[in-house]
Amino acid sequence: MITFWILAIVSVIGAIGVITLKEPVHAALSLVGTLLTVATLYVTLEAHFLAAIQVIVYAGAIMVLFLFVIMLLNVGSDEQATTLPWMKPAAYTVGVVAAVALVSAVVQNINPLPSSDVIAATLQGGEAEQIGEILFSDFVFAFQLVAVLLLTGIVAAVSLVQRKAETVEAAEVAIKERLDAEEAQKREAAVNNAGQQIEAGA
Repeated sequence: MITFWILAIVSVIGAIGVITLKEPVHAALSLVGTLLTVATLYVTLEAHFLAAIQVIVYAGAIMVLFLFVIMLLNVGSDEQATTLPWMKPAAYTVGVVAAVALVSAVVQNINPLPSSDVIAATLQGGEAEQIGEILFSDFVFAFQLVAVLLLTGIVAAVSLVQRKAETVEAAEVAIKERLDAEEAQKREAAVNNAGQQIEAGA
């Protein structure tokens, strides 16, 4: 029980760091720590397969993709958007309401922890066969919701890249127009100077 509480506190601290740290890379590293802590919790429950998948898939492959997207979009160098001033108060309000609802649900439905035999019988070692049977039978709807969530993330990433490309293209067009205007002004000034010199020589 002491191990569980230590890991739970570390996991919650890491999750809070994900949403409070301003640097995207620091938030991603905090998420890595949270995922590793959850994997350790799986180990304490003797679900070794789940722990391995947690480390290999989430803390490994998924986080590499996160860091790649952060570096690709260069999120840290963007200026803070001020077009939606209501976004931050609304986010804090929703977070506080969700936290209060979660604490109320936990307090009102206090159940004793199951015994180790019940946990072992439920997880059955956390092997791939048992997980597959449960995942595609009892939790198939939740599995499809996760697929929709991943699809939403892909669409969001594509939209961010598209917005970045449009911004860069607009900046390049503006720079080109400014250079063309400066070049035209220089040519016009050179023509005027040449005309003045010809008039002065005549």
